[in-house]
Amino acid sequence: MNFKFISIFYIILSILCNAENPKVLLETSQGNVTLELNQEKAPLTVNNFISYVEKKFYDNTVFHRVIDDFMIQGGGFSNEDPPAQKKPESPIKNEGKKSGLSNIRGSIAMARTNDPDSATSQFFINVVDNSKGLDPGGYSPEGYAVFGKVIKGMDVVDKIKKVKTGTSRLKTLSGVGAMRDVPVDKVIIKTAKVIKSK
Repeated sequence: MNFKFISIFYIILSILCNAENPKVLLETSQGNVTLELNQEKAPLTVNNFISYVEKKFYDNTVFHRVIDDFMIQGGGFSNEDPPAQKKPESPIKNEGKKSGLSNIRGSIAMARTNDPDSATSQFFINVVDNSKGLDPGGYSPEGYAVFGKVIKGMDVVDKIKKVKTGTSRLKTLSGVGAMRDVPVDKVIIKTAKVIKSK
């Protein structure tokens, strides 16, 4: 009986270990970017991101904040004139400490306010190694929660980080205001979709 239980346990464990991480395709106006999400180490954050993808929340949004030697940020503003902040779902708990994942070049993490548990829909892709400042213990004790990485299309990310930026008026949920590091010519996320396993 015990042998049978142990065998079933190892079969289930083997299936879980061999399960593929979910992948998401971002089709942008600069080209396509493929993300691999770390379901095992950041389950809450991955499920949150996939939920937005499946609701098509990211479709026809823009990368509204681009800093060449830092990161590119999107997932919150629709492609309008001026870009308008979309109303997100409730914030999620920060998994930065728990996951052990690092803000290295090519990683994707959740954007947030000074409140560590304030992340909703906005995300950023690190274009350099930002682990010293953005990992737990850097600028904040909790850090910025990484939940995946770019596995294809880093050349597209590098193209986006080089676009000309300036100060522009954006429509936030609290009103219209000026924001720095906004691309002069919009960089649009045309669509985001989960890549189905074959």
